[in-house]
Amino acid sequence: MSEPVLYCQHLSRSYQEGGNTLEVLKDVNLSVAAGQSVAIKGTSGSGKTTLLNLLGGIDKPTSGLVTILGQNLSTLAGSQLDKLRNQTLGFVYQFHHLLGEFSAQENAAMPLIIARRPYKECMEKAALILERVGLQERLSHKPAQLSGGERQRVAIARALINNPACVLMDEPTGNLDGHTAQGIQALMQSLKAESTTSFIVVTHDPLFAAQMDSAYLLNNGVLTEDSSPGEQ
Repeated sequence: MSEPVLYCQHLSRSYQEGGNTLEVLKDVNLSVAAGQSVAIKGTSGSGKTTLLNLLGGIDKPTSGLVTILGQNLSTLAGSQLDKLRNQTLGFVYQFHHLLGEFSAQENAAMPLIIARRPYKECMEKAALILERVGLQERLSHKPAQLSGGERQRVAIARALINNPACVLMDEPTGNLDGHTAQGIQALMQSLKAESTTSFIVVTHDPLFAAQMDSAYLLNNGVLTEDSSPGEQ
C-alpha cells in the first residue's frame, strides 16, 4: 500500500481559558490516500476549522502528529514548513481571500509568484488553470468585477496551480447561493475525476458530503466515520 498523502495520529488540540483547559480536538486519527476525497461534517464549534489548520500546518497540535507525504510537520523549521505547504497543499476558504488590486490571473498565480518562479511562467500557468475552471474570459478582471461563484473559482484555481498533493477546503460553498454552490460542487467533481490530488472538504452541506469518497463526523472534538454522509 502506498504512503498516505496526509496522515494524522492521536491528534489533540487544547487551549487554556481562564484557568481551565478547553479540549477542541481529542485523539483524532485520519489517513488520506492519493486522489481520495474526504468530507468532514460537524456543527459550528465542533473543531472542524481547527482540524484543517492542524492538517495544513497553520497551527500546532497539543499532542499527536501530522505528516504530509511522509514528512512530520513538527520536525520542520518555519521556512521548511512554509516551502512544504506551498509545494504540496492548496487552500480554499468560505471567503475567497483574493487580493483586490490584482487580476484573476495574478491572484491564481500567487503561489508561484511567492515561490519566485519566472513571471512569464506564472502567468502562463495561471491562464491554463483558469481555463480549466471555466474563467478563460476573465483573466484580466479584478475580484470586484467577478461574481461570487467566479471569485471562488479563482480561489480554487489558485489552490490547484502547484498541482498539490492535497487541497484543504473550509466550507467552500458556504457563502454562495444554492445555484452557484451547485456549480462549484460540479466543478469539484470534474477536478476530482481528472487528477490525483486529494481533497479534504469541511462542509455543512450533506449532499456535497455525499459526493466525496468518504465522510467523517466531528462531534465535541471526536472524529468518527459517517455511515450516512447524505443525511443531516
